[in-house]
Amino acid sequence: MKTPLITRGGYHKLKDELDALWRQERPEVTRKVTWAASLGDRSENADYQYNKKRLREIDRRVRYLRKCLERLKAIDYNPEQEGKVFFGAWVEIENEDGKTLILRIVGYDEIFGRRDYISVDSPMARALLGKSEDDEVLVHTEAGQFEWWINRIWYDTTDKL
Repeated sequence: MKTPLITRGGYHKLKDELDALWRQERPEVTRKVTWAASLGDRSENADYQYNKKRLREIDRRVRYLRKCLERLKAIDYNPEQEGKVFFGAWVEIENEDGKTLILRIVGYDEIFGRRDYISVDSPMARALLGKSEDDEVLVHTEAGQFEWWINRIWYDTTDKL
């Protein structure tokens, strides 16, 4: 089960995507479908078929985004979080081989297209939550147990939009 949390910035991105799809892209594609349908035989009309398919994709995404925005709870930064890893934190971690990662703990709906974002439900995020700088973290995954150290923790305070 996905934890229904999202950063304030992530919430606004989803809302902006919904608005763009519903107010800009969908009306444009609908006009194209209407125009292509007026040309006659729809079975061999590539414009009609492509735009009809695109309209279904838009409608599916709009339904998904509306459901998400209803159930998600936007979490704002709180100064009391400083020094510890909580939802929305950026964390720099390092393993014994010297490999360094910089990650941000966010909601599931924010991780797509970002390699530096991890879901709050991931094993890494679960292990990091509540920890402080210089703490050792043991991450348990199906592939085994991994040891990391927290070098730095910070928050994006501009995420209030």
